[in-house]
Amino acid sequence: MLPDSISRYLLMSLVTLGIMSMTFLVQAQADRAQALIEDAQVRHTIETLGSLIKLQSELKNDIKTLTRLLESAQSAAEKKEIQQQLDKLGVDLETTSRNLKEIAAGADIASLRAQEETEFNFQKEVFSLLRPALKEMRDMTSHVRLKSDLKEKIAYYQEKLPIAELAVTNISELLAENEDESLEQQLIAILADWQKQLTFIQSELRSAELQLDKMERSEVSNAEASQSYLKSFFQKRGLYLSGAILVVILVLFVSRISYWTLVKVIPGYRKEHRSFRIRLLDLLHRIFTVFFAILGPMVVFYMVEDWVLFSLGILLLLGIGLTLRRALPRYWQQVQLFLNVGSVREGERIFMDGLPWKVRAINIFSMLENPDAEISQRVRIDDLVDLKSRPLKQDDPWFPCRRGDWVMLSDGMRGKVTGISQELVQLIERGGAHRTYQTKDFLSLSPLNLSTNFRIKETIGITYKLQQESVASIPEALKAYIESRAAEEGYAEQLINLRVEFERANTSSLDLVVIADFDGALADLYNRLRRAVQRWCVEACTRYNWEIPFTQLTLHQAESTG
Repeated sequence: MLPDSISRYLLMSLVTLGIMSMTFLVQAQADRAQALIEDAQVRHTIETLGSLIKLQSELKNDIKTLTRLLESAQSAAEKKEIQQQLDKLGVDLETTSRNLKEIAAGADIASLRAQEETEFNFQKEVFSLLRPALKEMRDMTSHVRLKSDLKEKIAYYQEKLPIAELAVTNISELLAENEDESLEQQLIAILADWQKQLTFIQSELRSAELQLDKMERSEVSNAEASQSYLKSFFQKRGLYLSGAILVVILVLFVSRISYWTLVKVIPGYRKEHRSFRIRLLDLLHRIFTVFFAILGPMVVFYMVEDWVLFSLGILLLLGIGLTLRRALPRYWQQVQLFLNVGSVREGERIFMDGLPWKVRAINIFSMLENPDAEISQRVRIDDLVDLKSRPLKQDDPWFPCRRGDWVMLSDGMRGKVTGISQELVQLIERGGAHRTYQTKDFLSLSPLNLSTNFRIKETIGITYKLQQESVASIPEALKAYIESRAAEEGYAEQLINLRVEFERANTSSLDLVVIADFDGALADLYNRLRRAVQRWCVEACTRYNWEIPFTQLTLHQAESTG
């Protein structure tokens, strides 16, 4: 008996040998199957080559026969017809010979005889610079375009093949039924011509199918080749691209250093309102930064003689140039705005988005502000091109209220402004309820700002019995009483002005109007003060025994006649 360890070792060795034997067997079968496939393809290729050689020989014989007929022909029409047949046979012979060589070699022989490309007709010098990039892109898509051409060729000959086969079948049936010897000779000649056409179509179809089959079988290798192409592209040009990026970074770094130098050296370079010279210097600094950031990579590509990247850079510059050509007038207006000599200027007033704005600073991104609303926004300089500004005036209104003001709207809403933005205005009523308006709707309701100062007008009526005193003594007494009551309730300091006047003789009363102007600090008590004024008027009438009439309706009845 062998020890257990030796037994396990022998068992594992046998299993390993079995697995290796199975692997070799499977690999051998796969190789044998691949060899059979390759043999079948080789036999099919040989058969195709044989048919092409036979067709080539027949075409040469036909050309010799037609050449003799052309020499012996008498009429011009006959010579022209024979010459046309010779031209067609010559084209077919040339195509057959090319297919024979390509199928035998397994490669496109025309690529070895590619003629020099013709010159570009449109903008010759520019396209000569762009030619490397265009050629690179064309080479990248050559495989796809060739595959598409082969599919179109196969579809074309597959469409023509049944016609030729039907013609050969019909002529063969006529020959089988024909008994006329003269007609038989003509039919034999016609049949031979159609058989040649059929053979030519079959050879072209087989040639295209073989080429397409080879391309499809090599698609995996082509994918790998594409990956390796991209890999080699970036391996070869990665260094150049990295150098170009480093140049751009260097340009930006130098630009930033020069900017800070200008800030330190030139007084007022970063002031809110800069002079024209400083603005022009800042604009030139930006232009040169962009120019060298674009020119730097182009110089790198030129120095390393990478014409593909150089051509791509030219294409990019052409695209930028076309864009700038169309937008040049608008860019010129933006330059004028940047230099503060355009239609909008710093420190002036513009109207945008339904609100007035003060232009605080004009730059690539300009700053606008509304002093009363205490809001600001940053806008692109392009947004200011179509606007116009005007100088500020001391009494120019900016917004009907500020945060914390009490306002009354035309819809009856009264509240304290708690928030103002470009889009919304929020009010809070007494009691804590909030109401929000869109800014444009808020402004359309003509807000009445009570926080500056406000006036209350209340009317009280007395009887016609007091007609004599209603225009003099009663208004003075009522005014004195209201002033005393306002002082008692703590409103004397905020009561700016008080007048009591005779208003009008109403239908059943003599009306007096009380006009009281209050400080805006009492704006939140607006309704309370209205009620207080009414109350004080009633108290005065009670104290001085002034009768307050009520509306009476008098009915007049006509006397009845006896």
